[in-house]
Amino acid sequence: PVVGMEADPATGGYWLVAADGGVFAFTAPFYGSMGGKPLDAPLVGMPPLVTGGGYWLVAADGGVFAFGHAPFDGSMGGTTLARPVVAMAGDPRTGGYWLVAADGGVFAFGAPFYGSEGGAPPPVPALGLVVTPAGGGYRVVDQAGTAATYP
Repeated sequence: PVVGMEADPATGGYWLVAADGGVFAFTAPFYGSMGGKPLDAPLVGMPPLVTGGGYWLVAADGGVFAFGHAPFDGSMGGTTLARPVVAMAGDPRTGGYWLVAADGGVFAFGAPFYGSEGGAPPPVPALGLVVTPAGGGYRVVDQAGTAATYP
């Protein structure tokens, strides 16, 4: 199944990403995929570089795959997590990224860590992570629509 859709900031086209690692490009450049390759966990998201020129794929086990000019700054792949990773977002200031797990835990790679709810399971599982409008922070959104802002 398709698990994500992202717009290409450079062309206005878009990509779809499937749980098995396949990436489908529509009026956007294709930089590669994990389709047809063995994955330890299904993919859950695909944030693009804010400036265009690449994207990351992220799996539920915290594995990160970088394509195009997207840097690989690390991942949680191979690490035992309390809850699966559900989303990822790129930091427009540093070019790094954040991962968020269903328990609200945030993992920072090449980007500042501003805090998280990890270790204290929220009453409603986390669903996503978005960068604050001015940059310099992120919001963890849960399935009820509540957003916790850091910092």
